[in-house]
Amino acid sequence: MRHLLVSSTLLVLAFSPSLTRAEDPPPGRGFLTYEISVTNVTRNQRFTPVLFVVHRTGVQLFEVGEPASAELATLAEEGNTAPLAEALRATSGVREAIATSGLLDPGATVTQRIHARPFERISAAAMLIPTNDGFFALSGAALPLGFEPVRLPAPAYDAGSERNDELCASIPGPFFDECGGPGGGAQVDGGEEGFVHIHAGIHGIGDLDASERDWRNPTAMVSIRRIR
Repeated sequence: MRHLLVSSTLLVLAFSPSLTRAEDPPPGRGFLTYEISVTNVTRNQRFTPVLFVVHRTGVQLFEVGEPASAELATLAEEGNTAPLAEALRATSGVREAIATSGLLDPGATVTQRIHARPFERISAAAMLIPTNDGFFALSGAALPLGFEPVRLPAPAYDAGSERNDELCASIPGPFFDECGGPGGGAQVDGGEEGFVHIHAGIHGIGDLDASERDWRNPTAMVSIRRIR
């Protein structure tokens, strides 16, 4: 486990990484261009910046039932996409890893333009706040060759890297009604599951109000549209 970000300034920085690269023109002949849109379909969970990864078949951000990487745990616990993006960019088979900026409110949509070769795939992930280590993910979806849009549901996962105590002191974020201000992001020692699994939701065992914060999967709808 790592120490999480605790100051308001650092929290803002963690939730607003500047990773997006120039989108146009396309990188060269043989590339297809897509718009990937993520809509937050929860009632009262916000998404931190969304990390988009273009990659070949065989590359995975995580494997259900296996321990999360340290970089994925950082995304799931802190909302910081930078370490995972950096690790992925150094991975064979990854074309690009880019992130949006700012928080995504319930019912809101963010769109990112990406370039890919035929038969490459797209993955996406972002932390749900307020949670201890919850994140939504789309894992290795095929990019369509045609121009008909594709819509895919994306569930919430638990990184299994931090115990779900649902306490303000251990959940980073800008402002929560239950906390009367920003979350804390303090370290939670022990009790983590140790593997990635489908998130069990918010149960009201700590400070969070389950009637307001709980959800049912999917947590996001992802639209993939080829534009050229």
